[in-house]
Order: sequence, then structure tokens, then C-alpha cells
Amino acid sequence: MTAENKQKDQENHIDRKIAIVTGGSKGIGRAICVELARCACYTVINYMGDKNGAEQTLAMVEAAGGRGEIYQFDVRDGQIAEKVVEDVAERLGGVDILINNAGIVADGLFMIMPPKNWQSVIDTSLNGFYNMTRPVVEQMVRKKKGAIVSISSASSLMTNRGQANYSAAKAGLNAASRVVASEVARLGIRVNVVAPGLIETDMIQNAPKAQIKAMIPMARIGRPEEVARVVGFLCSDAASYVTGQIISVNGGMF
Repeated sequence: MTAENKQKDQENHIDRKIAIVTGGSKGIGRAICVELARCACYTVINYMGDKNGAEQTLAMVEAAGGRGEIYQFDVRDGQIAEKVVEDVAERLGGVDILINNAGIVADGLFMIMPPKNWQSVIDTSLNGFYNMTRPVVEQMVRKKKGAIVSISSASSLMTNRGQANYSAAKAGLNAASRVVASEVARLGIRVNVVAPGLIETDMIQNAPKAQIKAMIPMARIGRPEEVARVVGFLCSDAASYVTGQIISVNGGMF
């Protein structure tokens, strides 16, 4: 990219915040991308394998009046993640918002859990947080501002049999986020966590819905948009004094 093209690209986004959303091809990640579009963000939609889903998300972002792009990469690869952040910052003039949403499940009882199932979940949720957040913080420090929101889970705050790997990854995400928040607060960077409960996504599509509803005081499963609105708030100036928090969106489960 020439210096002239780079300047034009940055000028095109001067009035918009630049956001990166990992795992944006479906579910909660997709809803967050659309919400950020409504908040006047230019959204970089990360996906690993589902290009069609990412393109659908981009179409929804544009339908909501926003702009963005899709970007294929694996958050588990630290070198690639760093190059992506550098590329986005160079082309668009920085990174204002990071949403660490990418995550997978590989449920099973701990005593028979294969090592690969433990490691893959940790690598995506927890190591992915490190791989994305560290280079993004470096970019945000230059502007002395920024918002980072990571998507955790109710499983990080309560016992859920068969999810030792997922619970460990998300609990680690909670702890790491609070420490990072304390380290960068004086630099104008806010770091928060949203911990959804049972939300209508692919992750629970085969779960017994009647039993699930019985567990929730609101007697219904949440919608991705309800999580996204909380994320949008945390990324906005309305949350300028909110950092280091873990906010549950779970219909009153606990």
C-alpha cells in the first residue's frame, strides 16, 4: 500500500472507531458486530473457517448502516495475530476496540478428557486472549485510549459438570482481564468481561430447552443481541468509568 492510499484509507474512517471482533461469523460474535455497526464502528470481522458466515455478518453490518471487512486468521497463532493487529492499525489508523469472542467447546468428564480437548479450548479462549490483547494494547497506548471486552461464560463463575476445560479457560480469561485492566487503567484503556449465561446459539442447539428454562429465573433463554447491547455499552463513552468488571448476562441464574 502506498503512503497516499494509506492516508486515504485512514481518512475514510476518521469519524469511526476501529473495532476487531474475533469469532464474528455467527452467534454472539455476529450480534456484537452488528451492535458495533450501530455505534458507528468500522468492524474487522475475524473468522477461522466459516467464510460464508463472516460474509453474512458483514452484510448485516452494512444493513445496519455500518462498514467493515472480513479477515481470516487463527487467534491461536500469536505471530499471525500480531501481524493482523499491525496491519489493521497501519491501514485504518489504529485499533479503538477489541472484542475477544473466539471460543470453542469440547465437553466431557475430566477423568476421561483427551489432552487435545483440554488444550484446544485453552488455546482458543485463553491463549487467544493473550495473542490478541497484547499487541492491541501496544496500539492503544499510542492513543491513550481504547476499550477491550472479552466474552467469558457463566461456566467461569459456577460449576458446570463436563466443562472443566471450558470453565478453566474462561475463569483464566476473567482473572487475566482484571489484572490487565489494573495495569492499563492509567493509560486510558478499559478492560472488561461479559459473562453470558444460556444464550440461543449453536452451542446449545442440542440441549434440552425445557430443562434449561427451568434453571433460569426469567424462564427463557437469552438472545445474542442482549449480550451485544451490554458489550456495546462497555465500548462506549457511557462506560468511561467502568473497568476491570465481570458483568453477567444470564437471566438471573445466580
